[in-house]
Amino acid sequence: MDPQTVFMGSPEFALPALRRLSEITEVVGVVTQPDRQAGRGKRLTPPPVKVLAEELGIEVFQPRSLRNQEAFAKLAGWQPELIVVAAYGQILPQNVLDLPQFGCINLHASLLPRWRGAAPINAAILHGDALTGITIMKMDAGLDTGPILAKKAVPILAEENAGTLSDKLSALGGDFLAEVLPQYLAGEILPTPQPDEGATYAPMLSKQDGELDFNKSAEQLARQVRGYYPWPGSFMYYGEKLLKVHEAYPLPGKLGERGTRRIHNGLPAIAASDGLLVLKQVQPAGKKAMSGEVFLNGARDWQEN
Repeated sequence: MDPQTVFMGSPEFALPALRRLSEITEVVGVVTQPDRQAGRGKRLTPPPVKVLAEELGIEVFQPRSLRNQEAFAKLAGWQPELIVVAAYGQILPQNVLDLPQFGCINLHASLLPRWRGAAPINAAILHGDALTGITIMKMDAGLDTGPILAKKAVPILAEENAGTLSDKLSALGGDFLAEVLPQYLAGEILPTPQPDEGATYAPMLSKQDGELDFNKSAEQLARQVRGYYPWPGSFMYYGEKLLKVHEAYPLPGKLGERGTRRIHNGLPAIAASDGLLVLKQVQPAGKKAMSGEVFLNGARDWQEN
């Protein structure tokens, strides 16, 4: 008999996990973040997981916090034998961790113990990792420190950004969960304690983190552009004008004083500590994204002497 399961998740990343979980267990409830204002009209928008749960006919609960008695009572009322978490966005208190017979299982988008924390996909690209992947772990009170059930690695491709890598790991995570969970429930997989050696932390990002610092190398800046796309995004100023940078590549070699604006093969570029950051796609304030060539047509003051 399939165990009664509660799923906790919020963004699009969690959708394949919920869909596959609903195929192999009886999902009695979904816990997700409250609806938030989004877009220019500040319309109240449900998290993607809520939309899918309602399509699947699963009851949805959206507490502001899991640390009050009302929220715990709601969870306990579902009598879950298992809780599965994928990018939920809140720390689970100990009474929730202790609630289900089979514990709380987390789908994490890195090869733990590398990149514990809120932004593992961004961090892997930002630091030039060759590999990342999915870790399925049994949760404890720490931040992504619980024992590991299974891991699956994938390469990070040269042109991959955080958005495309997230999509790839999301799909992988759903399939991997469907493969590993039955083995765990049957007692065929035992949790293995996670080593602290090699542990790194990926903190939550903010929009301010996206400002490009041209004291860094061109390679570091190009990785930032990929690692922070589509969110929080990368940006720079020229004069008082803000310019978002969506796509860029590094050109090695000392090619000007740091921060000076150049043109390379018809594209805007900026001198970094060891070369140029060449801008392939940008978005000026108040305008749509455009190619670097199109941007230069309207930015006659771009190149500095």
